[in-house]
Parts: sequence; C-alpha cells; structure tokens
Amino acid sequence: MDAPSDGASFVVVANRLPVDRTTDDEGEVSWRTSPGGLVTALEPVMRRNGGAWVGWHGAPDEKVEAFEHDGFQVVPVPLTADEVEEYYEGFSNATLWPLYHDAVAFPEFHREWWDAYVVVNKRFAERAAEVAGEGATVWVQDYQLQLVPQMLRALRPDLKIGFFLHIPFPPVELFLQLPWRRQVLEGLLGADLVGFQTAGGAANFLRLSRNNAERKVKGDAVEMPDGRLSRARAFPISIDAQSFNDMANDPEVIKQSEALLEEIGNPEIVFLGVDRLDYTKGLRQRIRAFGELFESGQLDPSKTVFIQVATPSRERVEEYRKLRDDIDLLVGRINSHTADLGRDPIVYRHASFGRDMMAAMYRIADVMVVTPLRDGMNLVAKEYIACHDDPEGALVLSEFAGAAHELKQAYMVNPYDINGMKDTLLKAAADSPANRRRRMRALRKQVFTHTIDKWADDFLTELRGTGH
Repeated sequence: MDAPSDGASFVVVANRLPVDRTTDDEGEVSWRTSPGGLVTALEPVMRRNGGAWVGWHGAPDEKVEAFEHDGFQVVPVPLTADEVEEYYEGFSNATLWPLYHDAVAFPEFHREWWDAYVVVNKRFAERAAEVAGEGATVWVQDYQLQLVPQMLRALRPDLKIGFFLHIPFPPVELFLQLPWRRQVLEGLLGADLVGFQTAGGAANFLRLSRNNAERKVKGDAVEMPDGRLSRARAFPISIDAQSFNDMANDPEVIKQSEALLEEIGNPEIVFLGVDRLDYTKGLRQRIRAFGELFESGQLDPSKTVFIQVATPSRERVEEYRKLRDDIDLLVGRINSHTADLGRDPIVYRHASFGRDMMAAMYRIADVMVVTPLRDGMNLVAKEYIACHDDPEGALVLSEFAGAAHELKQAYMVNPYDINGMKDTLLKAAADSPANRRRRMRALRKQVFTHTIDKWADDFLTELRGTGH
C-alpha cells in the first residue's frame, strides 16, 4: 500500500478515540477531549507533528467521517454491535483481560470471539495504513489491538511501529493456555519496539518469543526473518504529577474537600480506595479487612471512615454484575453493625466522579489503599501522591501492582493475606509522623521525576533508534 502524500507523520492507534461526543440543547454535536493521561501526554506530540489518532468513537453501527480536533486528525473506525460484543466484550475483556490478570476470573476461549478480534484488528491496521505518511511513526496501544503491528507492517513496511501494553503481560504458563498464542506473539513482533509496564512482563514476552515463536533472542532483541529486530522493554507509565498537584491546590477543590470532610462527620482518620468496579482490584478482600477491623475495635468506627469509590465498569458482563451485588451486600452488612453511630464507617460510592472531586478526596485521605490482586501499573496510587501535599500521608500498596516496582516506600501488602492487610492498614495509620514523612518524600520524588511526558519521550526516543 502506498503512503498518502499528505499523511500524518505520527499516528496513535487505540481502541477508543481521545474525544467524547456532546450534544447541546439545540442538538448541535461537538467533540471534547477525553480526560486521561495518555491523551494529555500524546496531544502535544500529535499537534507538533501533524498527527492522527485512529480509534472507535464509542457508538456501534455508525460511521463517522475523520475530522480535525485541537490541531490533530481524529480518524474513527466503525464497529458493529456484534463486533462490540465479540471483539471487545468477548475476546478483549472476557478472554484476554482475565488471562493477563493472573486468571483471577476464568478466561473464556470462543473461536467466534477470536474471529471477530482478527477482523477488527485488520480494520484498525488498514485505517492506520491509509492515514500514515511515508516513514511515519505509528504507536499502537494495548491488549485490544495486539495483531495490528504485524498486519500494519505487511501493508506498510516503511513505517516505524511501536506497541505498548497497558495491562500486565502474564507468566508463560498462563499465556500458553491461549489457543491463539502463536498468532498473538507474531502480531506483537510486528512492532519495532514492544513496551511493557514491568521488566517481568518484557522477560515473559522474550521467553515466549524464543520458545514458542521460535525466534532468536539476544538481550532485549528478537531477530525477525526479514533481518529486522523487535525489541521488548519496560516503560512504566505515569501521570502529569504537577497538573494533579495544581488541581488539588485549587481553592474550589480545597472547598470541596472541606465540605466532604464535614459530610462524613470530620473523622480523625480517613482511609480511601478508588477503583474501577473490577474483579482484579481486590475489593472483596479489602472491604472484608476493614469490616473485621471495625468489628474488633482495632479501628474505632466513631473516629474512622473508609471511603470506597467503585467506578461502574462493563455492566453488561455477568462477572461484573455479580461483583457489584457482592460488594453491596458486604458493605451493607458491615455498616448495619454500627447503626447507632448515626453515620456509616464505610462510605461506598458506586459512581463516577470528576477529576476535581477525586482530587478533593485525595487531599483528605490520611491513608490511600490500593490493593489490586493484579494491576499493570495503577495510576491511582500516583495520583494520590501528587495530590496529597500533607507530608504525613500514607500509601498502602499491593505487591502485585506494577507501581510496586517504583513506589518502594509504600506500605506493601499481599492482598490475598487479609490478616496481613489488616496489620499493614493499622501500621500505616499509626506509624510515627517522622516515618510517614520520610516515606512520602521518597514517593513524591519518584512521581514528580518520572512523569507521563518522560514516559512518552523515553518510548518514542527508543522507538526512533530501533530497526536493523
């Protein structure tokens, strides 16, 4: 396929576009930039390079023409309702998602889901090939599009292709369960550079490339039949720490945080959890730990509040509906034991909140609790550190979050060990001010030094240097 003469020199390919459609009272449709660190980090690169973003606009069975937005091109890829069900809800989120998260839930393997995944990946690859200029850099994002690098290379061998996986890459023994393991490996090896959140993920991929894709591997490089090298390395993703800090110190956000404290009864200690409602996040174990601490009196429910935000997620999937019901019952049972207090020790919010309200919550949280059973990174942990100026804040963090490799001064827990989690929650709340300050200083230095801009720059600099 020939490169278009007016094609983009930098193309991002992701499942979703970086814009949300809005309709005003007059019925006028407009598009606004979606909130999110990835969009924030890549927008300046795209504006600078006349870039394009290829992705689905979020509504099935509808075609939308490409358009300009904030200095870059938005290129929608259509999906049918059946494809959303089979490629996205099916193969991406009921096969790959649980498999890549240590099979915390049982992954389902359906041939028709795989077929839809192939068809949709091909459509994304073809669209990217159409908009990329001669010798352009194309950066493919995440687990929904793992076949795109190879497909795109077949169409446009002139391109520099990168891929980044935002979720964990599983241990070899788990990945081998996937009936289409060879095809997925070959798909990823179409990239010049494959990025992972952790060095362990990159090592798993290189081992599979050697043993199961039968490629020669030297260091972090896989030798391809065409003489090209495909490199695999860790690039831990981060946040725009300064913008989160600025938001948390905005007078309106400070006012919101004070109102929130008042609303929950001005407790002496505030614990906070913020997660998508997902079975990988360890919510059942975390809430059980708090319930037992309140019941035993080790945490005084008259002086302590645990706020748990659970953002709605994949509500059409049965596993998620069951989790929502389980959490509702668990929280209700714990709060019913303290009815005489006049307020709930667990404030549970199954809702989405804006970034300003999240910043207000981070401000008032004495202890942030991030205890996933498995996470690629977990940016909530980093957002808390950026927003919480009080040097005596504390972060309780799962050993199985990618962030644990960087945020070594957090209070680490094994989320499967509920007694150990209880001990660590108590320690984080009662530790000496000097110890908490020492830990928080180290955490803030890490987060403010390793930002999402640095992540994007590091990846793209490395990608530019790849090749034969």
